[in-house]
Amino acid sequence: MSDQINMQELVAFIAGKTKAAPASIEQVLKHEQAFINNAPEDKNGEVSIDSDELVDYILSRPGMKLDEPTVEDIIEAEMDYLMDKGIAGYED
Repeated sequence: MSDQINMQELVAFIAGKTKAAPASIEQVLKHEQAFINNAPEDKNGEVSIDSDELVDYILSRPGMKLDEPTVEDIIEAEMDYLMDKGIAGYED
């Protein structure tokens, strides 16, 4: 994650929106970052992430005990946080 992101604040924000445990949120974010780090860049150096592929990847990780709707909620809440901070956005 970027230096611009306060991880404690991010986890607290997600926990407030999803009611998921902080440890579970951190686990999802860790696997999400691994997925993004391994995603290929386009000619502009940008990475496009398919949310369904991301959720499937996270759910397939060893030790992941969350269900699909919870993982999706965590990712959506993270995106809300990142958009509020002006760090990320959706492609049209």
